Amino acid sequence: MGKLLRPRFTKYMPLVPTPKQQAFLLLECKDAFYGGAARGGKSVALLMAALQYVDMPGYNAILIRDSYTNLSKPGALMPMADEWLSGTDAHWHGELKQWEFPTGGKPATLSFGYLDGPRDHYHHKSSDYQFEGIDEAVSIREEQALYMFTRLTRTKEQEQMGIPLRFRCASNPPARLEVARGAWVKTRYVDSETRRKGAIFIPARLQDNPHEDQYHYEHESLSEVDPITRAQLLEGDWNVKATGHMFKRHWFEVVDAAPMNNVKTVRYWDMASTKDAGAYTCGCKITVTPDGLFFIESMIREQLSPRHCEALVRQTADMDGRDVPIWMEQEPGSSGVAIIDHYRRNILRGFAFRGDKVDKAKTQRAGPFASQAEGGNVFLVNGAWVPNFLDEIELYPDGPFLDQVDSGSGAFNKLVGIGAGVTPRISLVGSSQKAPLVGETPEGECIEVWEGDKLLGYEKITPAPAPVSGEPNWLGFSGELGQ
Repeated sequence: MGKLLRPRFTKYMPLVPTPKQQAFLLLECKDAFYGGAARGGKSVALLMAALQYVDMPGYNAILIRDSYTNLSKPGALMPMADEWLSGTDAHWHGELKQWEFPTGGKPATLSFGYLDGPRDHYHHKSSDYQFEGIDEAVSIREEQALYMFTRLTRTKEQEQMGIPLRFRCASNPPARLEVARGAWVKTRYVDSETRRKGAIFIPARLQDNPHEDQYHYEHESLSEVDPITRAQLLEGDWNVKATGHMFKRHWFEVVDAAPMNNVKTVRYWDMASTKDAGAYTCGCKITVTPDGLFFIESMIREQLSPRHCEALVRQTADMDGRDVPIWMEQEPGSSGVAIIDHYRRNILRGFAFRGDKVDKAKTQRAGPFASQAEGGNVFLVNGAWVPNFLDEIELYPDGPFLDQVDSGSGAFNKLVGIGAGVTPRISLVGSSQKAPLVGETPEGECIEVWEGDKLLGYEKITPAPAPVSGEPNWLGFSGELGQ
C-alpha cells in the first residue's frame, strides 16, 4: 500500500513533498488545479510535477507564467529550478530558457515560457508537451491557457512507457486587477457547481506548508493588507471580492423586459478598435420611462478590428431601428472628428447619429448614472451580457475594464439631457412635396440637422442599394456581419 501511495520521483526533486503536494503529484488525470492561499507550496508543487518524468526519453515539460519577469524573480520558478538542478547532470540552455536531461535516448526537456501578449500562445503552435504547468493562472487569459491543451500530446512509445498527459494550474484567488481575466479559474476548477468534468481541485493553505514560517507570515506580513486581500491570501477565499467605490452589485434589479409604451431609447457607443486585446467596443441601449425608471436593454461588448467594428455598429443600428438615436464618444483632435464624420456619411446614413465630445473625467460622467442606480431606478433586462456587466461595474473605476460603464453612463446622460443638446431626428417626407435641400424639408428621406436648439437645415439621404445574395454586402465582404 505504501508504494501505491508514493508518487513517482526522480533524482532531480530534492524536497520531500507536503501531504497536499504528494496528493497533487499522485494525480494522473489530464486536468488539475492546486491552490488557494499564499505560501501553500504551489510553485514547488508545479516544479516537482514537471520533473517527475524527466528521466524518460523524449519527455517535454513547460512551466508558464504571465511574463518573463515573473518567471525570473527571486523565489519564482526559474531561480528555484536553477537551485535544484545546478550541480546535476542536467544542462541549461540560456537562449532557449530550457533545461535538458540525459536519458540514455532522446533527451528530456523542461522549458519556461510566458503568456503575456494576446498572441503569445501561438509561439507554442509547433511544440509538443507531455506536461504543462501554469503558475498564477488568474493572470492568464482563458483562451490562451486552454489553447495549450492543443499542444498536449505524446507518441505511442511514450504512452507505452507510461508517461501521462498532464495540464496543471496553480494560483491564489484573483486580486482586484485580475478579476476579469482570472474569473475562469474559479469557474473551471474551484466552484463545485461549475467545475469542469474530470478536473480535480486540491486546495492548499499556509497551514499545509510546514516549510514556511507560518506565524510571521500570518501575523506580520499579512497584517499590512486590507481584509479582502488577507482573506484571499491566508484562507484562499475565492468568494470574497474586491470592489470599486462607485457602484454596488445589488443596486441593479434584473427584469424580464423593458416597458414599450411612451418611452425614450438611445444607443451609445464607446469605441475601441483593437482585435483580441486591450479595451472593448461597447454599445449600451437604455430606455427611460416617463416616471424616470431606466432599463438597460442590451450591452454589446466586443474586441474587433476597425472594419468589423463598423459592421457591428451598422448591424446593431438596423436591429434597433431608425427611431433609436445613436451616439458615439468622440475622441479629441482631428482624428475624432474624422471618425465621427466617417460613421455619419458612410456607416449610419439614414440614422439619427451624433458624436459626443466629452470634456469631463470618466468618473464625473458616471456620477449621475451611479446616483440613479443607488436609488434603485436602473434595471437590467435579463440576457447573457448581465453577469459580465455586473462584474465590471462592481469594480468601477478600479477594475481593469471600464468600457461598459462608460457606454452606460454615456447613454444615461443623453437620455437625461446632460451634454445632449437636441437629439437629431429623422423626417420621412411624401414624394408629392417639393422643397430645397436646405431650409425646408426635402423630398424623400432626410435628417434634421441641429446645433443645440437651432435647426440648421436638412440633409437628404440617398439609400444604399441592397446587396445581391452571394455578393459582397455594404461593407465590401460577404457573409453575416460580426466577427
